[in-house]
Amino acid sequence: MSGAERYRAAGVDLDAADEAKRRIAGALRLARTDLARGQVGAFGGMVRVPPDVPDPVLVMSTDGVGTKVLVAIAAGRHDTVGEDLVNHSVNDILVHGARPLAFLDYIAAASIEPETVAGIVEGVARGCRAHDMTLAGGETAALPDLYQPGHYDLAGTIVGVVSETKALHGDRVRPGDVLVGYAASGLHTNGYTLARKIVFDELGLEVDTEVEAIGATVGDALLAVHRSYAAAVTPVLDAVHALAHITGGGIPGNLGRSLPAGCAAVVHTGAWPVPPLFRWLVEAGQVSADERYRVFNMGVGMIAIVAPGDVEAVRHAAEAVGVHTWTIGGIRAGDGVQLEP
Repeated sequence: MSGAERYRAAGVDLDAADEAKRRIAGALRLARTDLARGQVGAFGGMVRVPPDVPDPVLVMSTDGVGTKVLVAIAAGRHDTVGEDLVNHSVNDILVHGARPLAFLDYIAAASIEPETVAGIVEGVARGCRAHDMTLAGGETAALPDLYQPGHYDLAGTIVGVVSETKALHGDRVRPGDVLVGYAASGLHTNGYTLARKIVFDELGLEVDTEVEAIGATVGDALLAVHRSYAAAVTPVLDAVHALAHITGGGIPGNLGRSLPAGCAAVVHTGAWPVPPLFRWLVEAGQVSADERYRVFNMGVGMIAIVAPGDVEAVRHAAEAVGVHTWTIGGIRAGDGVQLEP
């Protein structure tokens, strides 16, 4: 038995890995910008800092898409979670006013399935192209002793840039500022452990089950792509005092990260229409009022904190690219995040 055959018998197929790398290289070539340097397939990815950014500061973030990948596996649809990963990461650095430069992905699985890996990376590349960002490389690891057959995990690292004088830290927030909520496109990439328990374990539904209450199949609803807010927010960044990306921890767990000492955010939960998907999950799972706003985004995926005189311009910029917004509360003296009807 050859070395490659012994490795395959142990659970790692080098030929499948080579085929996956070949297909990944094609996606990488399509997701390179003028700032990209180096060669596709090198040990490290290279990208230049844009020359038009004065006093540049690099902004970096690493994240994953959590157990949403289990829905993708059940549905046999893998490109959407790749796009989710990019959009989630773009939003995380957008909170600091940064524009994306480069992205790297990490896929770990029980075994390398070229079709699955290609689908994931095609989604990642699509997200990168949409943001004029270089897909600088990544890693694909076959770890049969760590993952169940057919399962994988997905994570990514983004590098962005912002001028130091333009970076958002929350220090501009003042009592009297207004909260503008941006519509989510679905669950985004958080709350899936609870959502899956409700949908698959308690209700016993399948990914292809049509649910009248939400007007979609389970798979379509749960795999809706995590919205990027770059196009909605970037044109008015100069008017924004702070941003909060509503991910794991919900509104209370994320909005508080953007508040300086002495400022409290009051969120009026009746200020926006809760989408049918969340109403259905809350009712079917008997999710308490406290838990639902900590686990799910409840229809608001990003919150901007702005001066009262800038609210109209900020909302207009979002509506111009098809993102609905609502005035959902404000800032007053105090500390923390308070949810009120």
